[in-house]
Amino acid sequence: MTSVKKIVVLKGDYIGPEIMTAGLAVLEAATRNETFAYELIDAPFGGDGIDRAGDPLPQSTINIAKQADAVLLSAIGGPKWDNMSRRPEQGLLEIRSQLNLFANIRPTKVTSVQIDRSPLKPEYVKNTDFVIVRELTSGAYFGKPRKLEEHQAIDTIYYNEQEVTRIMHQGFKLAQKRHKHVTIVDKSNVLATSKFWRKIANEVGKNYPDVAIDYYYVDAMTMAIMSKPATFDVVITPNLFGDILSDEAAQITGSIGQIPSMSIGENGPNLYEPIHGSAPDIAGQGIANPISMVNTVAMMLIESFDEKRIAAKMIASVDYIIKNHYVTPDMGGVMTTDEVTQKMIAYIKKHELAAIK
Repeated sequence: MTSVKKIVVLKGDYIGPEIMTAGLAVLEAATRNETFAYELIDAPFGGDGIDRAGDPLPQSTINIAKQADAVLLSAIGGPKWDNMSRRPEQGLLEIRSQLNLFANIRPTKVTSVQIDRSPLKPEYVKNTDFVIVRELTSGAYFGKPRKLEEHQAIDTIYYNEQEVTRIMHQGFKLAQKRHKHVTIVDKSNVLATSKFWRKIANEVGKNYPDVAIDYYYVDAMTMAIMSKPATFDVVITPNLFGDILSDEAAQITGSIGQIPSMSIGENGPNLYEPIHGSAPDIAGQGIANPISMVNTVAMMLIESFDEKRIAAKMIASVDYIIKNHYVTPDMGGVMTTDEVTQKMIAYIKKHELAAIK
């Protein structure tokens, strides 16, 4: 008997619910003739959590998430909650901590149908396929003391050996499954934490003799991602640097509205989310790009449920709409979120009928 997989849905804010609806609609189409059984469990979170439960991360949501097989999150935050004592973004930091999600995996892949959409020259972007492995629960976003005063402010960057070691192992193991190349990003010419980061990278790297290692200062890496993105495989970065670099890398594909991500821990459910924000400026207009959420759901199917065939249907539908320019305005198109979604669903149905015949 097939077990029913429990997927907690955190629908997000502003365009968050719009793209979540799209992603789940494509999931329904892709699973229609499959044995994969799942249950969607709605839970309050982010701005939606503040509105419904008075907190960006209610205890009920933590409890439900810990019992789930996967957590699916859409974009959160926005000006509606800017003056709250607890903003939506605090919920995001806290759920990562509560679920011990110490590594964020963000792929940047430019397929043949995306080359012409990239802002980079085709000869630069061709064959780009790398993954940023970002440390997620320490560093500048979690270090203490943290103070904001009238005439001064303090942020602390902190890492301990265990935190750096586990993210290094995560990146090196991933590289062994890919092209056996790791790039370590730091600022070890200036920062003590980066010197520490590089020292542990050297030690961990000895356990993976089949993996080649190179090193970049973060400022040099920002240039290299633009000038030679196809030379990278797995990039391991501290929290702050990874946040910046992964958004830069996403733009190589032509729109940040296409990129999924996965946050993983040592046990418990993975959390899946698009890497872009909640885009309050276009919310409610029906023009949000649903591709990122469709790709996010596909990543969830592969990584948490080993449902590669179902994910392949969704990914093929994304390639189809990009190739035929059935896209939203951020990608130079004129279609609405729903129109793009329906094109993907129609593609999946058409090819399933063809397979049956």
